[in-house]
Amino acid sequence: MARAYASAVIPAPIEKVWEILRDFNGLPSWHPAIERSEIEDGRSADAVGAVRSFHLAGGGGHVREKLLSLDDSAFTLSYSFVKPAFPVENYIARIALFPVSETGETFALWEAEFDEAPEDRGKYGPVISEGVFAAGWAALKRHLA
Repeated sequence: MARAYASAVIPAPIEKVWEILRDFNGLPSWHPAIERSEIEDGRSADAVGAVRSFHLAGGGGHVREKLLSLDDSAFTLSYSFVKPAFPVENYIARIALFPVSETGETFALWEAEFDEAPEDRGKYGPVISEGVFAAGWAALKRHLA
């Protein structure tokens, strides 16, 4: 099983960061890789089971992801690929936020586990870690500045 991971300290209170991240349809407002997004079947963006359908910027493709969990008290959510951005299987991602009590900032982690084809072993972990997760945290910091 492969793993992708990126963490960051976001210079904003956890409630403010969570307000943005809990919107499962909100990626286009802060992540530069996402051009547009919609929640399928008229469901709410915070309903477990909701599927977001989004298009990557620059004609990079179409992705569908399903919200598996959303916990406002723990500041966590998880989702899976329905139609993946990468040729991986059994992809489960999780976002979790923790308050940095000393500064009032937020420690944020974004991680995923997935299976790669044998010929791709080790290929997609760095791509997702850096190109999706770390780039997303950097963009979120800019968005909140």
